Amino acid sequence: MKLIVGLGNPGKKHENTRHNIGWRVVEHLSLHLDAGELVKNEKFSAAISEAKLGGEKILFAEPLTFMNASGKAVAALKHFYKIELEDVLVVHDEMDFAVGKFAFAKDGGDAGHNGIRSIIDALGSDVFARLRVGIDRPKPPLKKEDYVLQPFDMEEVPTMELVKERTSEAAYDWAKQGLTKAMNMWNGV
Repeated sequence: MKLIVGLGNPGKKHENTRHNIGWRVVEHLSLHLDAGELVKNEKFSAAISEAKLGGEKILFAEPLTFMNASGKAVAALKHFYKIELEDVLVVHDEMDFAVGKFAFAKDGGDAGHNGIRSIIDALGSDVFARLRVGIDRPKPPLKKEDYVLQPFDMEEVPTMELVKERTSEAAYDWAKQGLTKAMNMWNGV
């Protein structure tokens, strides 16, 4: 079984913000693989859906906690379903990448991302795959914490719609072929 987690914040006001790009990617992939809409599950503090890919079950999840507590849901799902760390992919926003850029990463620190920090703390390990989706950096005097809670600019929206499609394809390739092949196929595209 594989687990693909999209990071974001709950609530209508956060729906289309930069911080919620992980949710949007996972929702798109879940629908594309006929898993349907993600359904709220209080037991896991997440919305989840399932699909089969080549006989293997894929679990899609959106933690329903705020970003800085995402680890609670990820740890609960991982432990309940007995998912190995190498079978976990976390899709999240990345300020170190320009809008439109994305790449897989294998393990490593949190790079200042509160959602990733929470997951590392909850799992006791940083050995899980990440799909980092570029949202760019704020221009001063805008603070990072305010910037990530803003929607994409109108001129960025078409790019992000394409990125949502491409990152969904990349996550699909990760689930089907593993991290190394997915990195070789998608990093640098």
